[in-house]
Amino acid sequence: MIAVRDLAGLPAPRLAAMTAELGAHTTLEKVARWGYAKQPFVEVADVIVQDEFTHDVLVPLPDGLWLVYDST
Repeated sequence: MIAVRDLAGLPAPRLAAMTAELGAHTTLEKVARWGYAKQPFVEVADVIVQDEFTHDVLVPLPDGLWLVYDST
């Protein structure tokens, strides 16, 4: 289970729902599979390389929010 940090100030019910849905995203493969199962598709928009071990993965949601995964 991953930790979900709310930097958008979401209402508590929305944050709880997102945490339950996103908590299983322990690999980027799981993120991609989840995104392609959504309607409409949710795809990785960009990968920002921080250093040789760390990447930030940006995923836009249809409602204007963005998910940012810190991957090491």
